[in-house]
Amino acid sequence: MGIKVVPRHGSTFVEKLYLPTIAGGLKVTFSHFFQNLKDTSKIKTLSYPEQQPSDITSRYRGVHRLTKREDNTISCVACFLCATACPAECIFIEAVDREDGVEEKMPSKFSIDLLECVFCGSCVEACPKDAIRMDTGIFSFVKKKREDFVVDIDTLLSYKEFKGDKS
Repeated sequence: MGIKVVPRHGSTFVEKLYLPTIAGGLKVTFSHFFQNLKDTSKIKTLSYPEQQPSDITSRYRGVHRLTKREDNTISCVACFLCATACPAECIFIEAVDREDGVEEKMPSKFSIDLLECVFCGSCVEACPKDAIRMDTGIFSFVKKKREDFVVDIDTLLSYKEFKGDKS
């Protein structure tokens, strides 16, 4: 088995200062700057939020939503699997027995702290009833107070499924 010796760069004083590398980076930056200054029609920007991105697919993990059954009751059975699977521990559930004679539980409180959420999708994968989904298409949310980022059960049930680009 042969051993390949790789020469180590940065042995001279000028290379140790990284001046040639910094100059090369500035050259690229200024070339883009002057090209964009000369012809502004080629700059790819959006006037956000007036112009929304058009390349969001239906597989994008947006804000969570809770689903309902055909009889318009909540699909969640308060099994706590989503909260257990969540690495950020941002899902909070309080369970109660259903009052309509069905032998299962339902959440009386279900909230997600969107500031803590890492949007990994573990809660969606863990749910045995497909009660929680991340297909709202909501990718940006702006609030004034930290408390407003904790979405409750009513808000989660009000979100609709996003039917965007199917690519």
